[in-house]
Amino acid sequence: MAIPQASRSQRWRVLRRSATFWVGAVIVVIWIIFAIFGDFVTPFNPLGTPADVLNRLEQPSGEHLLGTDELGRDVLSRILAGARQVMTVALAATVLGTILGTALGLLVGYAGGILDDILSRILDAFLSIPLVITGMLALTALGPNTLGVIIVIGLVFTPIIAKTVRAAVLSERQLDYVTAAQLRRDNSPYVLFVEILPNVASVIIVEFTVRLGYAIFTVLALSFLGFGVSPSIPDWGLMIAQHYGFLTGGFWWPVLFPAMAIASLVVAVNLVADSVSQAFE
Repeated sequence: MAIPQASRSQRWRVLRRSATFWVGAVIVVIWIIFAIFGDFVTPFNPLGTPADVLNRLEQPSGEHLLGTDELGRDVLSRILAGARQVMTVALAATVLGTILGTALGLLVGYAGGILDDILSRILDAFLSIPLVITGMLALTALGPNTLGVIIVIGLVFTPIIAKTVRAAVLSERQLDYVTAAQLRRDNSPYVLFVEILPNVASVIIVEFTVRLGYAIFTVLALSFLGFGVSPSIPDWGLMIAQHYGFLTGGFWWPVLFPAMAIASLVVAVNLVADSVSQAFE
């Protein structure tokens, strides 16, 4: 049984009237545009090859609006180019975690019984370990690479999303339309994916938007700690890690501006997530 069209219209109406949703959405869209077209809008080569040591650690000026780093690379260009890395990795990890978590949550919630008890205890065990620590341990074994970061964050998100979906499925399983489908002897995959899944879609959408904000922060935290991507790739977390030691010398711009980029994106995603959550309540 699909979600009524009127319900969808009402939720979209709530979103359209939400100022916080539009503020967050505009900022996210701007960063998405930079992630897609960053190579065409960066004023300088973000890789900074060859290094321009004569212009290293220049203050923000008319030529370099956000200054340069310790290798003479333009900070603005590296921030714009770094949007692609964080957006791609965070989005891919969230999609992976949502797909796996939804499938697992549907299975556990619908099956119930011993399977529910066993898998729920396993999920609780995974949830007891802090996200960043889990990522650090896994990436220590796998080595710092983009695919590894995506897989690790996606797998860590899986039990979190599964628990939420499981709770929603447990509520839906008691309703009449599920009982009617069982009386018709519909097979379990049909009941799960045709009958129940559309009715827990709102929970999944909300969970996706919330997890996306966490994924962005986790990707950048791992990069800052040295467990992210290659140092040759522009990355906001890595930019801060490479330059925070220069703060004592008064060189604040290579740290402040990447930090502002991180804050703007994380806050914008959280604004969208909060608005979506309110619309689906």
